[in-house]
Amino acid sequence: MHAMVLPAAHRPLERRELADPAHPEPTQVLIRVHACGVCRTDLHIVDGELTQPKLPLVPGHEIIGTVAAAGKAVARLHPGDRVGVPWLGWSCGACNFCRSGRENLCARARFTGYDLDGGYAEYALADERYCFTIPAKFSDTEAAPLMCAGLIGYRALRLAGAAEHVGLYGFGAAAHILAQVAHSLGQQVYAFTKPGDAAGQAFARSLGAVWAGSSEEMPPRALDAALIFAPVGALVPAALAATAKGGTVVCAGIHMSDIPRFSYQLLWEERIVRSVANLTRKDGDEFLAIAARTPIRTATTSFPLAEANEALARLRDGRITGAAVLVP
Repeated sequence: MHAMVLPAAHRPLERRELADPAHPEPTQVLIRVHACGVCRTDLHIVDGELTQPKLPLVPGHEIIGTVAAAGKAVARLHPGDRVGVPWLGWSCGACNFCRSGRENLCARARFTGYDLDGGYAEYALADERYCFTIPAKFSDTEAAPLMCAGLIGYRALRLAGAAEHVGLYGFGAAAHILAQVAHSLGQQVYAFTKPGDAAGQAFARSLGAVWAGSSEEMPPRALDAALIFAPVGALVPAALAATAKGGTVVCAGIHMSDIPRFSYQLLWEERIVRSVANLTRKDGDEFLAIAARTPIRTATTSFPLAEANEALARLRDGRITGAAVLVP
């Protein structure tokens, strides 16, 4: 099979011909990849900001494809089924976190496109437990960003608690999906982009944002919650300053630059700062059920698999509207 392989950190991906994956283990399925989203986490891995990937590595954790073969213990999935594979690819199932439905915090967890080879390839192996059935209304390219941008965005929104006025800092793949979900739930969305990004602000308003402006601006009213998707630590005090008493700031990325020192006064009055780590299967089931009945439109730019480096470069430079998707 053809695959794009990361040979070492700080190196471009290499197009290689690899042996087709071995027959799936008893609890695995072999997936023929139809589309794989390009996530900012992939960029953090390629750029060496996430420092412990297996190498060489096939990146990619927003996989959409069909089951080509199933291990002998697989009962839920069958050849021909269309599935999605997210970032969390395996957990032990036995620790306290796993037994309490918090497998996202499992110390032995393995992650797709980081510890496990991912979807920048024609085929991928996946644990049956971490494969989701995809709503039929989404094409393969439309569905790919749902597997991380959508899922992590949904978890961030859920952990923000009850919030009528929600700020989204960094209007990329996750925020453009979440804005539509929040709007459908009756929440008011306030979008924050890089200074001068008039096109990004117009895009946010087209998806239901009641206000869009620079991350250096204050919104027209205090926020009940602020969700930060841009990997910029300086946005934490900015978001706290924009958040009402008792509000929550959620840091939704797996990597962020250092948070600068800030006055305790910004945290005072029972504001909360918290992070989101990975996802749970419950998150996936809940979010995809919402996606199936919500008029979500994922904005995507497709690239052939061989152009994965170009897709990453455009993401790095902020030249992607919505999400990039690789198509083998």
